[in-house]
Amino acid sequence: MQHISDEMQDCIDNCLDCYSVCLSTAMGHCLETGGEHVAPKHFRLMMACAEICRTAAHFMLIGSPHHKHTCRECAEICRECAKDCERLGGMDECVDACEECAESCEKMAA
Repeated sequence: MQHISDEMQDCIDNCLDCYSVCLSTAMGHCLETGGEHVAPKHFRLMMACAEICRTAAHFMLIGSPHHKHTCRECAEICRECAKDCERLGGMDECVDACEECAESCEKMAA
């Protein structure tokens, strides 16, 4: 069995949290709020963010050396998602989860 460092475990936890928060915010808050919150560009970004977070966590959990690539992309998408959610407002939990995930993933991508 492979050993997962504390830093990697923190990143996995942050990725899975961000996946959950982005998905539930999109399906709950955004769909109910409507307007710009369901504009295709924003909604696709939230779905992409949730999926890359899940994928990055998966790559780390299976011990793939390619986790550095997925984490780099995850950090980039999380930053973009955080910025867009902050712009629209009312999604502080999503903004915080995305920023925390981006920071963790940047460390894993280094």
